[in-house]
Amino acid sequence: MIDRSLETIIKRKLNKGKAIIILGARQTGKTTLIKKISHSSKADALFLNADIPNIREQLAKPSINYLKQIFGKAKLIFIDEAQRIKDVGMLLKIIVDEITDIQLVVTGSSAFELSSNINEPLTGRKFEYRLFPISWHELVVHTNFLESVSQLNQRIIFGMYPDVINNLGAEKEILFNLSESYLYKDIFEYQQIRKPEFIQKLLQALAFQIGSEVSYNELSNLLQIDRKTILHYIDLLEKAFVIFRLPPFSRNLRKELSSKVKIYFWDTGIRNALINDFRPLDLRNDKGALWENFIIVERQKSNHYNLRKANTYFWRTHQKSEIDYIEECDGELDIYEFKWNQKLKFKIPKAFSDVYKINRSAIISHNNFYQFIEHE
Repeated sequence: MIDRSLETIIKRKLNKGKAIIILGARQTGKTTLIKKISHSSKADALFLNADIPNIREQLAKPSINYLKQIFGKAKLIFIDEAQRIKDVGMLLKIIVDEITDIQLVVTGSSAFELSSNINEPLTGRKFEYRLFPISWHELVVHTNFLESVSQLNQRIIFGMYPDVINNLGAEKEILFNLSESYLYKDIFEYQQIRKPEFIQKLLQALAFQIGSEVSYNELSNLLQIDRKTILHYIDLLEKAFVIFRLPPFSRNLRKELSSKVKIYFWDTGIRNALINDFRPLDLRNDKGALWENFIIVERQKSNHYNLRKANTYFWRTHQKSEIDYIEECDGELDIYEFKWNQKLKFKIPKAFSDVYKINRSAIISHNNFYQFIEHE
């Protein structure tokens, strides 16, 4: 079993008088994580799986006395796949406010359902975290540094989902199963998408554009779907933890791009499955884009697990000067360029340095990426 960084964070938050919410894509290991926390706890624990219809129905009756009967002597209550419970936000609010001698830990695989139903009722009553596919740091702890580095090319091609890492030789089958429907089945179930084949076509179009600016109008013309629907689907896929948007950095200078975004996949293995391309890096013409996607995701994981808040962007001008990645933290700007080949040079664009004060800049290659990920 691969130890997860979030386990330590969650254990520190137990018994602080608030619910603990764990969100993340399907198959990232949320259930495994909370079962491990349950088994290591000295408190009496109760595990409730809301995927089971009977449990879901019982929890949808939030009478305080009835809930106390369900919980019995347990002081640590785990509710898995909580987004499936009707009015889950009010249920969790009642538990936190009225049954104060228990610790509530809740998981959800679909943020657009769970978050929208819990944010208002649980204002000031929750700690909320994300569980991603395995992080580079977790892989190093599970194996060792040299072994992890030897796997780097594989991890960029096949990604970091736990099942993928733990099942050598079966990576393609696992990734095809995830990418064909399972990863975003919540979208179909909760949002009643009438033509799910559009989701697949949209994802394939986005998979070919990682590292490039995305035009919603161009996607609309390519897929013959109106722009409003494109934006809606991208929003759903983002909330289901399949993709994420990186906005442009701009202070409203005329020469800067401000309308287009970049879209990355939370896992490069899923991206490669969508286009059915698992060729080794040396044979690929998208190696640079894959590297950019992989390293930005690993930095995002590291920021989250280290509780480091940063605004993140890319930058480009109409004259095509560009910076791959910018982090803005406490008013300071750190800029990074991602080059698989460390021999490639990068010069900070004068159009940027003339206007903005730079705190730190670096080229991130496969020879120094671990320092970037670990914030060394």
